[in-house]
Amino acid sequence: MSTTLTVQLTLEECCLLVETPAASLIEIVEHGIVEPGAGSPRDWRFDPAALDRLRQALRLQRELQLDWQAVAVALDLLDEVTRLRAENESLKRRLLRFTEP
Repeated sequence: MSTTLTVQLTLEECCLLVETPAASLIEIVEHGIVEPGAGSPRDWRFDPAALDRLRQALRLQRELQLDWQAVAVALDLLDEVTRLRAENESLKRRLLRFTEP
């Protein structure tokens, strides 16, 4: 029998880990960059993947001086590029089966 441990972080814990004020994190959630679940901010729970996305969003905002709406679009485009690259690699592997002697 295996046990899976799921880590969930509160708003305050996320703020500490990504070094940003709660107001900024709330604004990020409002733009759909991360989705902590329903409820009020004090009830929100974030998973570790959300931390990576938060760090990426904060970096884009800080280094490129983008507003949060532009950060959301940029992250969606980066996700699409990642998905397309993975799909391309998969198709290349499948094609190699037919082209190798």
